[in-house]
Amino acid sequence: MSASTTARRRVVITGVGAFSPLGNDWTTVRSQLLSGRNVIRRMHEWEIYEGLSTQLACNVAPFELPAHYNRKTMRSMGRVAVMATRATEIALASAGLLGDPFVKSGQMGISYGSSAGTPSAIGDFGRMISEKNTEGINANTYIKMMSHTAAVNIGVFFGATGRMITTSSACTSGSQGLGYAYETIQSGKQLAMLAGGAEELDAIQAAVFDTLFATSTKNDTPELTPRPFDAARDGLVLGEGACTFVLEELGHAQARGAQILGEIIGYGTNSDGTHVTHPNAATMARAMRMALDDAGLPPEAVGYINAHGTATEQGDIAESHATHAVFGDSVPMSTLKGYMGHTLGACGALEAWMTLEMMREGWFVQNANLTEPDPRCGALDYIIGQARRLETDVVMSNNFAFGGVNTSLILKRWRNE
Repeated sequence: MSASTTARRRVVITGVGAFSPLGNDWTTVRSQLLSGRNVIRRMHEWEIYEGLSTQLACNVAPFELPAHYNRKTMRSMGRVAVMATRATEIALASAGLLGDPFVKSGQMGISYGSSAGTPSAIGDFGRMISEKNTEGINANTYIKMMSHTAAVNIGVFFGATGRMITTSSACTSGSQGLGYAYETIQSGKQLAMLAGGAEELDAIQAAVFDTLFATSTKNDTPELTPRPFDAARDGLVLGEGACTFVLEELGHAQARGAQILGEIIGYGTNSDGTHVTHPNAATMARAMRMALDDAGLPPEAVGYINAHGTATEQGDIAESHATHAVFGDSVPMSTLKGYMGHTLGACGALEAWMTLEMMREGWFVQNANLTEPDPRCGALDYIIGQARRLETDVVMSNNFAFGGVNTSLILKRWRNE
């Protein structure tokens, strides 16, 4: 490890709050993963959209809001902002910082993303264009619509006055939220950050991927799709969710006696620079190597990889070959999207959280619906059939987005120091 690496501030995870299709706490998520079953369902409410081929998706598990989420506090929030804000509140509580003056001190910032704001608010402006009428638009419509609505509403709700980084990069919104927060603390610009991503489910997003022929149309068998890396896959399925991490500089966390859940030790991000929707295996691999270099680790130090694994043909093939180029065929790998769909702006944070929890418990889930790996994919150690017991101190979580945005995060198990 280089001298520059050892001199950098260390960044630890002291709190997490999440909403996911698999459940809104680790106990529930763990049970669902170990069942081996997904939570994909047929969206009968989407049948009204003529021309929409996919009818598959999954919402977050049901949740209730405390009384202080009322008309006044939620007036600028659509569903995506509500989930992000409540997930942040849970994360702050788990970190022992909810209501602490430190949150408003300017020493805690926000790094948070989503692909877009609330689609219904976007639709309100769309109707203005088509109908030449501003009916339905009010002072908060834009706030609900804007791509940084989650970050802004988190800041206002908790009175955070530190720096704000808004990440809207499709499927890497959440992982960039974590990565840039990590770098901000590492460089000494902030002592702590609220970081993550969120996305609400809507037929609009399904239509986006439908036009690219990237969605699964196994509408009558939702339990059998999506099938990441499988020869019989036919496309992705959408989900929704929100996940917030509380990240802190190690010394600050230790000084206040915080419980430390894990550590972020490496981050890499780059862009393909070639095509908007055709992924580039070479730059994907480079992002992974950047994360390894940042962590000061060789590839063999990584004990498990959580793949992006969207179940699209081009994505699976490119990602698997990129992973093989860096790691060969020896590192166990699985993806969570076969269980809860593609949660877009939330996936980078949700998947990092679930990967962290699995590492802490010493097991990693199998790839859902993967029975026969596509021979065109890279030769990897895909976890198939059942969860695998595996003790490791270092894991990698990868995400890749339309536009050629690539991210790789490296998490480390916390051993009391």
